[in-house]
Amino acid sequence: MYSLFVGVDVSKEFFSAVGLDKEGKELFSGTYEMNSNGFSEILRAISSHGERRDQGMVAMESTGCYHINLFSFLTVEGIRTLVVNPLLISNFAKLSLRKTKTDKKDASTIAKFLLVHQEGISQLSVSQDLQDLRDLSRERESLCHLMAATKVEIKRVLRTTFPELESIGNLYTGAMLRFLGQYPSARLVRGAKPRAIAKALKGPYVGDKLTFCAEDILRAAKTSIGTVSPAKEIILQGKIATLLHLQERLDEMTKLLTDLCKATRVDDLKILRSIKGVGPKTAAPFLAEMGQVENFTSHKKLIAFAG
Repeated sequence: MYSLFVGVDVSKEFFSAVGLDKEGKELFSGTYEMNSNGFSEILRAISSHGERRDQGMVAMESTGCYHINLFSFLTVEGIRTLVVNPLLISNFAKLSLRKTKTDKKDASTIAKFLLVHQEGISQLSVSQDLQDLRDLSRERESLCHLMAATKVEIKRVLRTTFPELESIGNLYTGAMLRFLGQYPSARLVRGAKPRAIAKALKGPYVGDKLTFCAEDILRAAKTSIGTVSPAKEIILQGKIATLLHLQERLDEMTKLLTDLCKATRVDDLKILRSIKGVGPKTAAPFLAEMGQVENFTSHKKLIAFAG
């Protein structure tokens, strides 16, 4: 049973906190610096108004990155800490007749929201393992978006320097990307010796099965309508280097995500992977965003959460 409800309004350099008892009476309030001294002060304030730390509950809005260190600190100290969607707080605040907005009043609103909805939102607490899982999953998703955008840019530039190459084979295999890193235009292919072109295509690219040969590329280069542009060649080489780097990072994130999921959610992972067609790349991000399955009382609520 909780006896202390603390709302925290976070900004880059400071955070405001208001503590309420279970009757809604204000026990403390203050503004603290976003540093170790400020963290120690809020911890003392919470500890001094409860017999045990686990009798206090803290809520803060999700603020991009600013709330993460405070959230982690309070969680490690054994205090139930929740990160709440700002939209929930905004809708709750609309019920109040007082529209003046200050950091303290925002913190007080969060505390009141926590007091009123304590039973319904207590399940939203996130462990550090789950937060790490989500961070890795979302970083992986971000890398996928960056790769997709980079591929579009590569294709756009290549349509100027060597448009015929797109119809010869897949542009995004390791073999083709590294080949284009050396020969980003029809002009450079025409100026190279056939042996050099063949050697560039026969690098140590594990898993690549080429459906074309050096002669196909040479033939296309001889009749290419590609524009001669050294500047675009340099730009294309840079974008290819970027894509290869992103691919390496994606592979690294995928491995870290899968390994962490196996270490913390091994049973859930096995259940999902038992479904035909579901592998670790699908199951791990799903588990990261779902959180604890115990938070959902029925499959319908899980489906609604997923949108």
